[in-house]
Amino acid sequence: MTENASAIYPLLPLRDIVLFPNMVAPLVVGREKSVQALERAMREDSFVFLVTQREATVEDPEQKDLFTMGTLGKVMQLLRLPEGTVKALVKGKRRARLIGVFDSLSGDASCTYARLMEAEDTETDSAHIPAFVRELRKVFDGYCQANRKIPREVLQSIMEQEDSVRLVDTICAHLPIISREKQELLESLSVPKRMRTVLELLHREMELMALERDINAKVKKKMNEVQRNFYLAEKVRAIQEEMGQGEGGDEMAELEAAIAKKNLPEVVRKKAEKEFRKLRQMPPMSAETTVVRNYLDAILNLPWRKKSRGRINIVRAEDILNEDHFGLDKPKERILEYLAVQAQVKKIKGPILCLVGPPGVGKTSVCKSIARSIGREFVRISLGGVHDEAEIRGHRRTYIGAMPGKIILAMQRAGVVNPVFCLDEVDKMSSDFRGDPASALLEVLDPEQNNTYNDHYLDLDYDLSQVMFITTANHLHGIPAPLKDRMEIIELRGYTEEEKLHIATGFLLPKQLEANGFKPDDIILPEETLLGIIRSYTREAGVRSLERTIGTVCRKVARNRLKSGQPKKKYTIAATDLEEYLGVAKHRFGMAEAQDRVGLATGMAWTEMGGELLQIEATAMPGTGKLVITGKLGEVMQESAQAALSYVRSHSVQLGLDVDCYQKIDIHVHVPEGAIPKDGPSAGITIATAIVSALLRIPVRCTIAMTGEITLRGRILPIGGLTEKLLAARRGNITQVLIPQENARNLRDVPAKIKDSLQIELVDNVDEVLQWALALGEGEKLFADVPMDSLYAGFPLTGRDTGAPL
Repeated sequence: MTENASAIYPLLPLRDIVLFPNMVAPLVVGREKSVQALERAMREDSFVFLVTQREATVEDPEQKDLFTMGTLGKVMQLLRLPEGTVKALVKGKRRARLIGVFDSLSGDASCTYARLMEAEDTETDSAHIPAFVRELRKVFDGYCQANRKIPREVLQSIMEQEDSVRLVDTICAHLPIISREKQELLESLSVPKRMRTVLELLHREMELMALERDINAKVKKKMNEVQRNFYLAEKVRAIQEEMGQGEGGDEMAELEAAIAKKNLPEVVRKKAEKEFRKLRQMPPMSAETTVVRNYLDAILNLPWRKKSRGRINIVRAEDILNEDHFGLDKPKERILEYLAVQAQVKKIKGPILCLVGPPGVGKTSVCKSIARSIGREFVRISLGGVHDEAEIRGHRRTYIGAMPGKIILAMQRAGVVNPVFCLDEVDKMSSDFRGDPASALLEVLDPEQNNTYNDHYLDLDYDLSQVMFITTANHLHGIPAPLKDRMEIIELRGYTEEEKLHIATGFLLPKQLEANGFKPDDIILPEETLLGIIRSYTREAGVRSLERTIGTVCRKVARNRLKSGQPKKKYTIAATDLEEYLGVAKHRFGMAEAQDRVGLATGMAWTEMGGELLQIEATAMPGTGKLVITGKLGEVMQESAQAALSYVRSHSVQLGLDVDCYQKIDIHVHVPEGAIPKDGPSAGITIATAIVSALLRIPVRCTIAMTGEITLRGRILPIGGLTEKLLAARRGNITQVLIPQENARNLRDVPAKIKDSLQIELVDNVDEVLQWALALGEGEKLFADVPMDSLYAGFPLTGRDTGAPL
């Protein structure tokens, strides 16, 4: 068959296979016409035309479904298989071009026939072919080195092949390229062009193989790491299970689910997800793993949006405050005003409350009552002894053992973003080289800044603006000025004796009876007995010591009941029995003197424990004009004594004394109980009265007590703690008290029971005090009417000074 001649041969369509000349290929044939074509060619020792289908899915292809270029091949072996298919071994001989297709030939329709025209290779004598051959051998050798799937025999046969056409077709047969690219090579009749295309395909395949090797190496390395980590993790899990620590499921999955479920702000969520991704890549036994896990736990344990649903009901709040605390009327009133404003404006933004008062008066319990009255969670942190700023703001995560500050930890305990937050003992903080915790609190307690509070550990902004902060302190002087400026001060004074008696009867005694296993009527403490305990066995502003003392009585009774064999016996303890149960009285309280005495005046003092009567003694003796002051008095009280003496000296003539009498005597002022420090200006008129009494030898009335600050002109200035002082006077059997005129406005705060039991005199100057206090005879006048010049006898007065008023 020549280029222009045609011939007819049986047709065998191929699916996804391209047969090249000189290529031996095994075929499994199942279509009946294809089987008949193979058997006819085998029987007649003829050729069969093998051509590739354009679409492999076509079952009975026509001419349009076939490529035009195919290969004439020789059937070398034919084997029928049990399932009806035929396995054939075919060798390609040469290219041929399809011209037409026939369903039958000479009445034989058992197979399809093809009319062919032989296709000869062109440019077989090109000068480029030797160079292409050399390059093909070199590149194919490299390809075979990289691709271990090609047998060494194939490489050897190609290297020994002298025919350039057979060499390039053999290489084409072993290229792992798609059928369409192989078909293009089959249709390429120009040998140099075919060689160039094969070289390009070889280079492409080698690049792809190099890329595959690189990818495979990376994947293998990654797989090795994953397998190693998996193996180690499984080993650790097995060890933990052996130690009983393996329960709890997949922690990572639980942590991821917790992050997804938690209602976090967007910025916080991104931070948590970033830290979680970092955690997943860390080895389980790494120290950094624990740090990241603890950080994520800190974020998840914080309330970011959850709120208490409580509402402010001012009537209910008042009922709860009255139920929980007796007395404290002014603090309760101010707290209710504060809550009323919050209920109206629907937000917390406003002043921070600071409850200031002595220990035991109920500052912390008031905070709890506020939380209960408005239906919010309550958390408390004690700031006593805190001296490191990091305890408030937290430690940075770079430190070993870092953790959030007290504020964030307390918010975790609260579980909501709007609790009532008590900062206890805010005056007990100290500062050193590690920082000033009071300064760290400035941001927390500033309503304009605490919506972006930044803890060093979290390094995220946290909103504290919905928290109701309440601070407590014993003294204002321990609170720094900038911190005090951010708070509204509410003072809780100590309980009066009347209030303590009411609290003991209604709360402390029932509580101690229950705590010690008694029924309510097993032990009866009459009012006189409780007053005896309050006066002689406790000295405090609050009621803690009173509660402990009542508990001591209960324990003594319990012991006596069991010791006597009468476990059901009931006890009524009189005031005279207290020494048996509590021992000798620990304290003495001031009582009025039994009779009038010279140089002894009774004053009234305020302490944190309540009011006290203060006996002030003065005596005059021969000397050189010195003033001796004893009794452990503070500077202010010593200055009051100096002012009192100056007043007496300036009025010596009016009092009937010699002008120079002070030069011949010494005056000694003493305040008993010298081990107890005393200070304050309110004893001024009492000291003046005692000095005048000592100089004039006139007794001071024992039923009168007094209080007030004295000036050099004899005016009396107002004092504080009036209620406590009047209560001390009533308790000490005083019947008449002298108080400054300017304190008249404070009398409305004094309980009516106390005011009705005392004769209260308002005085404006020392002259009135002396007239009331000294035991003068009927109609006797203390101050003499003397000429103005007599007042300054012995003093060199000149000019306008002579007629100047005193």
